[in-house]
Amino acid sequence: MAPTPEGSEDTLFPDFPRGPLQAYRARASFNWKELALFLEGEDILRLKKTIFSTLENDPLFAHPRGHDLSLEQYRELTFRRHKRLFEHNFLHPSDLQQNPLKSLVLVNCLGMYDWSLASKVILSTSVFLSAIYNSGFERLFEYIPKVFSMEISGCLALTELSHGSDTKAIRTTAHYDPATEEFILHSPDFEAAKFWVGNMGKTATHAVVFAQLYTPGGQCHGLFPFVVQIRDPKTLLPVPGVMVGDMGRKIGLNGLDNGFAMFHKVRIPRQNLLNQTGDVTPEGTYVTHFKVKCLQDDRQRFGASLGSLSASRVCIVGMCVTNLKLAVCIALRFSATRRQFGPAEGEEIPVLEYQLQQWRLLPYLAAAYALDHFSKSLFLDLMQLQQGLRGDDRSSRQVELGREIHALASAGKPLASWTAQRGIQECREACGGHGYLAMNRLGDLRNENDPNCTYEGDNNVLLQQTSNYLLGLLERGGPGGTRCESPLKSVNFLEAYPAILRQRFEVASLQDCLDSAVPLAAYEWLVCYLLRESQQKLNQERKSGSSDFAARSRAQAYCCRPLALVFLELTVVRRFHEYTHQPGVPPPLQALLRRLSALYGLWSLSQHTALLYRGGYCSGERAGKLMESAVLELCAQLKDDAVALVDVIAPPDFILDSPIGRADGELYRNLWAAVLQGSGALERASWWPEFASKPVVGSLRSQL
Repeated sequence: MAPTPEGSEDTLFPDFPRGPLQAYRARASFNWKELALFLEGEDILRLKKTIFSTLENDPLFAHPRGHDLSLEQYRELTFRRHKRLFEHNFLHPSDLQQNPLKSLVLVNCLGMYDWSLASKVILSTSVFLSAIYNSGFERLFEYIPKVFSMEISGCLALTELSHGSDTKAIRTTAHYDPATEEFILHSPDFEAAKFWVGNMGKTATHAVVFAQLYTPGGQCHGLFPFVVQIRDPKTLLPVPGVMVGDMGRKIGLNGLDNGFAMFHKVRIPRQNLLNQTGDVTPEGTYVTHFKVKCLQDDRQRFGASLGSLSASRVCIVGMCVTNLKLAVCIALRFSATRRQFGPAEGEEIPVLEYQLQQWRLLPYLAAAYALDHFSKSLFLDLMQLQQGLRGDDRSSRQVELGREIHALASAGKPLASWTAQRGIQECREACGGHGYLAMNRLGDLRNENDPNCTYEGDNNVLLQQTSNYLLGLLERGGPGGTRCESPLKSVNFLEAYPAILRQRFEVASLQDCLDSAVPLAAYEWLVCYLLRESQQKLNQERKSGSSDFAARSRAQAYCCRPLALVFLELTVVRRFHEYTHQPGVPPPLQALLRRLSALYGLWSLSQHTALLYRGGYCSGERAGKLMESAVLELCAQLKDDAVALVDVIAPPDFILDSPIGRADGELYRNLWAAVLQGSGALERASWWPEFASKPVVGSLRSQL
């Protein structure tokens, strides 16, 4: 990391107000500002500060968010805020060329404020425009400046009412008419209506619509994306042939208008086909860069046509990590200031001093750091893949890179969303009754994280993509056969597949167990074990007469599903281990970061203790007790650093928007003030005459 200019720390890091949290900050073993600079760099920190201060100083972004607004008001306010963001112009194209992570940082900063707003930005710019830009068709590039000038608004329509995860079964059709050089887009019935499309409910004027492409003669060439106008930008009324509407209130994210659409023989120009993977000539002949002589080549083309979904899943990983960060910031600041019980005749102590509270929360703090590093590194991997696609790279390495990122993103989204889901709930409960107050935001975080578990692919279905990738290595002559390598080296350890299966847990002492190399070795064994178990289960099912489809279905619950999860956990543990043990880590931060790495690895591994014993990696009481003791010891070592670690990842109070999580630690003062300032807190109920009116006593008495 380059040295920072003198005095820059003061502008990047204003001092926290003194208060109840000061005691923990004073006991920290490291300088939180130094850690923030090491993890983010000055450039990213300045961008974050610009975004946060701009939102706080613009009256349009003043709280409250959605709780005191009707659905229509919240949708309008979100749209107006979305429009204002284009005026603030946080990023220039040159910024992204210098540091691609800035786009991810912008999205996550907006998400810390309000995920409805962030989602609207993502869908109208990143998702819609990326689909057009990656097609390489310059005629459609005219849409790009129109989106940024708000002349039009975009969305991406893949899911239908009756099909989501099974994308190959999508039923919307696009028949090519060579007489007019147009595609005729059509929804055969209401079950084929596009559904759950973000931005489509009220505001989208254009959509990237996925449909089955047919050429003259009735031949279907599979699923392709088309740019389709759905509303008039001047009136927001539907264009002829399109029925489009809003789905209504959801559990969360209600500032985002999710909608549906049906198409009745809507004609669009031939050039509106996004032709990255295939095209149709003016005469109606289908052409493609990919061979379609066999099923495998057809799958390759199909996978490439859905490549944009990997980008969405990588983005969702970052969204989930952001939600987890916010939750642990609130819960740990609360735990450091909430005093309950204590030694006999002594003062009450902060609940963070209790081992149980540390065990509940500190592993999720470690998970936030580990998954954040994984999210950023996977995003940079994706940028490498997309750069190759734009450069028309069709090398074998590029193909393998695409497969590997697809496998990592397909398991990364489930791991990140489920970890955030469990973590937010634990944080909510760890804050007791105060965590249940909506104003403290944990309920919103839980609800707004929840769709991450299902959209852009249901988590359990997505995990099959990752296990299929790993099993494919065996079928292609991987472990025990030919060389097993990947561009990102996530599967290279499988070169030693037979030798790894012979390894056993042989840690001698508790001190030796406090190293992330211990869970790293155990995870490698666990992946190899589950890979072998999954392959044996598939072979057993096939030998018993099951079809390949049935065999794979019956191998999921206890074999392929855990295989995919532990492989991704291994990847996160490995990347964070390598990051925290690199030579460039400043000496004052080494011990701290390595404790976080070890805690995340051991805590994650502890969820698979039964498998470690069942497969013979562990035996006897000592191994299990040693890992449990190591988790507790690491929690104890990190307890005094917890508040400072939160300070590194926490946004300003305005963005965090939680009275019990404010940086000054004045828990009760902040909560009391927020309650008194609440809408109608001290007002008499508007329906008070109902209380004063007499009930019909006779009928009630007869019931009693």
